[in-house]
Amino acid sequence: MAFIRACIFDLDGVLVDTAHYHYLAWKRLCNELGFDLTEDENEELKGISRVESMEILLKNGGVSLSDADKKHYMDLKNEWYLEYVDTMSGGEVLPGVVPFLYDVKESGRKIVLGSASKNAVKILTRVGLVNLFDDIIDGTKVTKGKPHPQTFKLGAQAAGVKPKECVVFEDAAAGIEAALAAKMYAVGVGNPEILKKAHRIIPGFQQVKIDMLKEL
Repeated sequence: MAFIRACIFDLDGVLVDTAHYHYLAWKRLCNELGFDLTEDENEELKGISRVESMEILLKNGGVSLSDADKKHYMDLKNEWYLEYVDTMSGGEVLPGVVPFLYDVKESGRKIVLGSASKNAVKILTRVGLVNLFDDIIDGTKVTKGKPHPQTFKLGAQAAGVKPKECVVFEDAAAGIEAALAAKMYAVGVGNPEILKKAHRIIPGFQQVKIDMLKEL
């Protein structure tokens, strides 16, 4: 494995606790359409785009909508989600994240965001992390969602490093697959059952030290 020169982080569920807000907004939308969404079912939506999520939900709920109606409901879901985001503060950052990001920064490695979210800049600004990132690859810059590797390949390009010099931190199975497809080292953050394809799995950043990057 090459020396790690860049760390690429997913956003929801890795750096900040916004995954629950997505769930609440999608659940509210499903209820509007006449069916429900459980937290287990919501796992299928993690790491993928809004459009893909909508298609999965409609299929699971047995609901058919026109393209215009799909756009209407996706916009509505995003409005609800942003209402939650507007209440965010630094307290939404997950434990151990801030010290780890500062350690990465001080080590001279690049810090890049690789997220499907189109609200990434707003969220990072709300929680006070935006200035720590060297570049942000989000839903406004990609055309292919995870598990396609485009997000992470663009992240490597933005950082000016080779894919094999990157480590990706992800909490979604689709994100781990995208990292592996991009030929990067994949660290799963969270559930080992969901993230079993990752090279390494951590429960969170509380006990993670910068030395881990040297071990990779």
